[in-house]
Amino acid sequence: MRTTLRTTGVAVRAMAVFTLLLGAGYMLLITAIGQIALPFQANGSLVRSADGAVTGSQLIGQSFADADGNALPEYFQSRPSAAGDGYDSTVSSGSNWGPENEDLIAAIEERTAASVELDGSGSIPADALTASASGLDPDISVANAERQVARVAQARGIAASEVQALVAEHTIGRDLGYLGDPRVNVLELNRALDAR
Repeated sequence: MRTTLRTTGVAVRAMAVFTLLLGAGYMLLITAIGQIALPFQANGSLVRSADGAVTGSQLIGQSFADADGNALPEYFQSRPSAAGDGYDSTVSSGSNWGPENEDLIAAIEERTAASVELDGSGSIPADALTASASGLDPDISVANAERQVARVAQARGIAASEVQALVAEHTIGRDLGYLGDPRVNVLELNRALDAR
């Protein structure tokens, strides 16, 4: 009986020490390292306006539409979102619809019609028609951005070559030089347009 109580006491003390050490201490250490070494990334890569107000995050896609959900023609449009009612980071997820799912087919047809109405006919990149796995992808393909150049230039009353130059300037290359495809962060591109 005494051995069992002693063993139980040691186990309880060890659990308490390791809970504090690994549960709280490790978390505080990693948080401190993040705040010191990479504060921008550790705090969500928040993008702020000139007056310091948060306008978004480099890591989360957002809508550039009016109150009725209509795309604002003077802005590049993000990849469609399947997160909640759209770009809702609290319910981030994909639809998990298969290629023959009727809902996916209907969504693609609806997005195709909207894209043709907004940017005219022609080849429409896949990322303009399908949502990403998270529903919050902040980037679009270069082809998707180039498809929108003429509309944005006309809506802003500037030369298409100037908008195209901004797209090229904000194109992010492949990670490590070979992973993924080149892409454009929509929020950063739209902020550059507003700042010109």
